[in-house]
Amino acid sequence: MIAEGILHDVAEYVNGRVAKVVLNGTYTITDFEVKSVTDKVLVLNYIIPVAEIPLVTLIELKDAADTVLSSNAVNIPIAADHLMLQTIEVKEGN
Repeated sequence: MIAEGILHDVAEYVNGRVAKVVLNGTYTITDFEVKSVTDKVLVLNYIIPVAEIPLVTLIELKDAADTVLSSNAVNIPIAADHLMLQTIEVKEGN
């Protein structure tokens, strides 16, 4: 069993690495409404403007050097400017 403090430290490390969100491979978001760690969960809140992205099909988290840290294929229609809540929970694997 991994101690909760270590899981929190890993979440803090990931928080320090995430510099941007890239939507659909082209639209970059660097301004976060919230970017914080609570316990072992990284929370990201960011605005998706409907004028720029009417449908989200790919969400990538990248570091400052443009290295992909996380990539998720999705299907999220955007009908109006959207406040996205994305969480990453660090947990022990099986």
